[in-house]
Amino acid sequence: MDMRQMMRQAQKMQKELNKAQEEIAAMSFEATAGGGMVTATASGDMRITALSIDPEAVDPEDVEMLQDMVTAAVNEALAGVSELSNQRMNAVTGGMSIPGLM
Repeated sequence: MDMRQMMRQAQKMQKELNKAQEEIAAMSFEATAGGGMVTATASGDMRITALSIDPEAVDPEDVEMLQDMVTAAVNEALAGVSELSNQRMNAVTGGMSIPGLM
């Protein structure tokens, strides 16, 4: 393979990576806990963009349970968006690990 062809392939991969990163930034993942009492939504940049708590989940006598449900929903949402991001990047890189990406 000559140097020009390698450069073209590198440029093509860079464009594909940029597109994948844009798609990842636009992704979101929603997760629930407590049978839907708590819902968390995470964006592709690993930020929680929404958190919904059913008023019935608020029990002043059991704040710890609500805290556990919020923690579980947030962790699941972040794990889900991370998995979606990894899947998208693996589709572009063919599973090859490229330092500095993700």
